Amino acid sequence: MNDSGALLPWHVIRQDDNGNRYRVGRYPTRAEAQKVVDSLDDQGHKQLYWVERIGQTATMN
Repeated sequence: MNDSGALLPWHVIRQDDNGNRYRVGRYPTRAEAQKVVDSLDDQGHKQLYWVERIGQTATMN
């Protein structure tokens, strides 16, 4: 059994204009995942990106 979620518990999530969500990548620390989000935001991507820990679900209202 492979429990890679324990080693890479932080996801970068992207939400497109239609509300569809996609996992961009998995990272061992929140700081590393946040660097990816910041880099994508700095490049002017129009999509919404955020960091989420495995087992958490973001609610967007």
